[in-house]
Amino acid sequence: MSEAPAPQSIEGYGYRQELRRSLRFTDLLVYGLVFMVPIAPFGIFGSVFQGSGGMVALAYGLGMVAMMFTALSYAQMSRAFPMAGSVYTYAGRGIAAPVGFLSGWMILLDYVLVPGLLYLIAGVAMNSLVPAVPVWLWLVGFVLLNTAVNHFGIEMTSKVNKAMLIGELVVLVVFIGFGLAALAAGEGRGFDLTPVYNPQTFSWSLVFGAVSVAVLSFLGFDGISTLSEENRDSARAIGRSMIAALLLAGSLFIAQTWIASLLVPDPQALIARGDPDGTAFYDAARAAAGGWLATVTAAATAVAWGFANSLVAQAATSRLLYAMARDRQLPAFLARVHPRHRVPVNATLLTAGVSLVLGLYTASREDGITLLSSLVNFGALTTFLVLHVSVVVHYLVRRRSRDWWRHLVAPAAGFAILAYVVVNADIAAQRLGFAWLAVGALVLTGLVLTGRRPRLAVAEDTAGTAPSPDPTDSPAVKETP
Repeated sequence: MSEAPAPQSIEGYGYRQELRRSLRFTDLLVYGLVFMVPIAPFGIFGSVFQGSGGMVALAYGLGMVAMMFTALSYAQMSRAFPMAGSVYTYAGRGIAAPVGFLSGWMILLDYVLVPGLLYLIAGVAMNSLVPAVPVWLWLVGFVLLNTAVNHFGIEMTSKVNKAMLIGELVVLVVFIGFGLAALAAGEGRGFDLTPVYNPQTFSWSLVFGAVSVAVLSFLGFDGISTLSEENRDSARAIGRSMIAALLLAGSLFIAQTWIASLLVPDPQALIARGDPDGTAFYDAARAAAGGWLATVTAAATAVAWGFANSLVAQAATSRLLYAMARDRQLPAFLARVHPRHRVPVNATLLTAGVSLVLGLYTASREDGITLLSSLVNFGALTTFLVLHVSVVVHYLVRRRSRDWWRHLVAPAAGFAILAYVVVNADIAAQRLGFAWLAVGALVLTGLVLTGRRPRLAVAEDTAGTAPSPDPTDSPAVKETP
C-alpha cells in the first residue's frame, strides 16, 4: 500500500485552522534565508577562523552537510505532520508525547534565547558605529520595531523579509566583487585552497570544534517548519524550501569566507589570539577596498542580525509557544490568536519581553554573547538529535518503511555528525543545557501529577479513518493498521 500523507488540514488532528494560510514556496524560502542571514559569517568569522586553524570554508562546508541531513529529516516529518510546533510536534507524534514536550522544552533554549542574542550583537555593532547611542537603546528600538511588524501579520513579515534579503545580497555581492578584484590584483595571499584544507593545521577534532560554532549561521532553516499552518502549498513545500535555503545559504557562506580568509591581514595572529572585538571580517573588507567597505559590512551585519534575523526568529518562537500552549503544555493565554491579523499575539509579545530582558542582562556581562551563542547551539543540536530518532521510529518502526535511505541511513548519518559536534561543544554550554533539560523533566513531572500529561491526537483519533492515499507517493511505506 502506498504511503498516506498527513492531511493538509489540521482539523483532522482536532485543531481549528486559526492562522492564515498565505505563504508560498518562495515566501518560505525567503523566510529561511533571512533567518539564516546570507551575511551571517560577517559577525562570527574570527571565531570560526581561529577554531578551524584558518579552514573556515571547510568548517562551513561540513556544517552544511550536517544540516542537510537534518533538513532531510525535517522534510520527512513535516510531510507526516504538517502543523506548527517544529520538533515539539514531530517528536511528540513520531515517538511519544512526553518526548515531544522535552524536545519542545529544549528547542525553547534555542528559539527563546536566539532573539535576545541577535538583539545584543546588533546593539553592540550599532553602538560601535554610533557611540552616542548606548547599546541598551539600540536593543529596545530593535525589539519594538520587530514586534510591531510581527503583530501586523505574517504577510507583513514576509514583505519585509524580501526587502531585507535583497539588501543583504547586494552587500554580499559588493564584498565578493571587490574581494575577488583585490585578490586578482595581488592583495592578501592570492588564490589558494588553504581555507578549505591546510595540512599544517588540519585535524578532525579541530575542524569539528569549529563546526560547532559555524552551525550558528545555519540555525534558522528549521524555523520554516513552524510556518506549516500558514503554508498554502502542499506539505512537501516545507521540506523543499528548507533544503533549497540550506544549499543557497551554505554556498554563499563558503564563498564569502574563502575570500575573506585569503584577505585577512595577519592570519597567524588571528589563529593565536582570536578575534575578541569581532572585527576580523571587517578587517578583510578593509583590505579589499578600504574603510568604506568595512563600515558597510559592519552596518549590514547590525541591521541583518538586529532587524531581519530577529524578526523571523521572533515569529518562529511565537509559533512554537502557540503550538505548545494549544496542547495545554504551556499557559493557555499563549494560544490566543489576534482576530484580525491572525497571529499568536500573546506569544509574540512574550517573546519580545523575554528577548528584551535577556538582551539587557547579557549586555552587562563580558561573556554575554559567548554564553548565549553556546546555549543556543546546544539547545538546537540536541533537539535535532531527537528529530533524527523520530524519523526512524515513525517511519521505519511504526510504518514499516523500506525506504532505507530517507528513513534510516540519512537520519543515522545526521545523528552521528551532530552527536560528535555536541560532544565537542563548550563544557559550560553542556552543563547549562543539561540543567535546562532537568528543569524540563521536573515541569513534565508536574504536568503528569496535575492530570495534564502530554497527549497529542493522531489523525485517526479525530478523523475516524486514515487519510486517503496519494498516488504520487513512494510505495515504500506500509500503513499501520
